[in-house]
Amino acid sequence: MTPVTTSSPTRLVMLRGNSASGKSSVAAGVRERYGRGLAVVGQDNLRRVVLREHDIPGGANIGLIELTVRHALEHGFHVVLEGILSVAHYGDMLAALLADHPGRTHCFYLDVPFEETLTRHATKPIADKVGETQLRSWYRPLDLLPGGAETVIPAGSSLVETIDRVMSESGLAGPAERAETGGQDERPGLAEQGEARFSR
Repeated sequence: MTPVTTSSPTRLVMLRGNSASGKSSVAAGVRERYGRGLAVVGQDNLRRVVLREHDIPGGANIGLIELTVRHALEHGFHVVLEGILSVAHYGDMLAALLADHPGRTHCFYLDVPFEETLTRHATKPIADKVGETQLRSWYRPLDLLPGGAETVIPAGSSLVETIDRVMSESGLAGPAERAETGGQDERPGLAEQGEARFSR
């Protein structure tokens, strides 16, 4: 059951799952539908692009992710945090974010079997650089946060269905739920561009 508090208008949404489970595609779809006023914080962007750091215990990216999420929430943005975010390396930081956020929090885990992640990975630009052996070493089946904090979404849920569910359950679907900085972007719908994007 996802913990929910209501004393703040901002929402904190966490999307977790293995590589190629669809996290980035879902986050992008939620952002596309919601528009301005929603920050997407991607683990890969901060760890691999900004810091170019390996995923290690106590890595600098852990604190940077936490700082970025807190900063966005404090400035009135809803936040979608997405990434593998393994419990072993990121669990304490995620627990602190959930405990400290006074608004509604919603956690989702995209549960995709390894064979399916391998198929999806083959469509990604890095497919020729990251092979099956490395993917298998990263894979952690149902690496759930303790305490039943996450809603598990099965592999059979399509991209559109998953975006719909996240929007609905988090309260981001209704215009009345917009943060004060909100305002709809007018961009082509990501979900309408096909399920091929549902690979990260």
